[in-house]
Amino acid sequence: MTQTRKTYIIANWKMNFTPGEASLYLHRLANRLPVSRNPQIIIAPSTVSLQSLSLQINRRQMKLAAQNIYWRDAGAFTGETAASQIRSFIDYTLVGHSERRYLFNESDRDIREKVAAALRNGITPILCIGETAEERKHGETKAAIYDQLIGGLHDVSKEDIHKVIIAYEPVWAISSNKNARPAQPVDIADAATLIRSHIAKLYGKDAAEAISVLYGGSVNADTARSFLSLSDIDGLLIGGASLIADSFCAIVEIARELRNE
Repeated sequence: MTQTRKTYIIANWKMNFTPGEASLYLHRLANRLPVSRNPQIIIAPSTVSLQSLSLQINRRQMKLAAQNIYWRDAGAFTGETAASQIRSFIDYTLVGHSERRYLFNESDRDIREKVAAALRNGITPILCIGETAEERKHGETKAAIYDQLIGGLHDVSKEDIHKVIIAYEPVWAISSNKNARPAQPVDIADAATLIRSHIAKLYGKDAAEAISVLYGGSVNADTARSFLSLSDIDGLLIGGASLIADSFCAIVEIARELRNE
């Protein structure tokens, strides 16, 4: 990675931890993690924990992200949470995570509207993209990545593209998928190169070089180094391993070592 791009280590806790458990776990992490802006450590807890953790977290040490937002700022949308309601708690939000796409049938329209809502509310969207095993099997990886990028960035201007982070998370490599298989660094390097190529065509070479591209897909302390060492990968989106303090802290330490901090 270039020295001008920040490294991001993101813990996606998914639907785990009660607010009390989340508070205790955050306290454990705070006692072990460094105060660091690079790598930038981001915690994405359940929505029910965001407010309480926002009062507890040391924002020089870690930042908070939402796992999902709704794209309207207010209205009769029972069960949804607007970016405008939680923007004081968070700095980032995941958008278009594979579980949102494939379990909850989020469309490209939903995702681009959420990206726009995040930017409108001063929140950095982490746009998640990645192909399924079936798409990969049929040689559709390039098309899937292109379509998801175009769909998610449809309303993002050239002036705002630097405010977006891209997370490549191939569905076939995610451990919650019963047919998951380990991703190899060469697979991820090829995808990251492809993503930057598409960004260059859409927004120009400078934008392609500046945008942060992360990898997510069953990353753990044993595999983190191989992915973080890739020149076009600027960090990790971590699921299961982020729920284990030893594993998550080990990954952060690897990121710090590679960044010579």
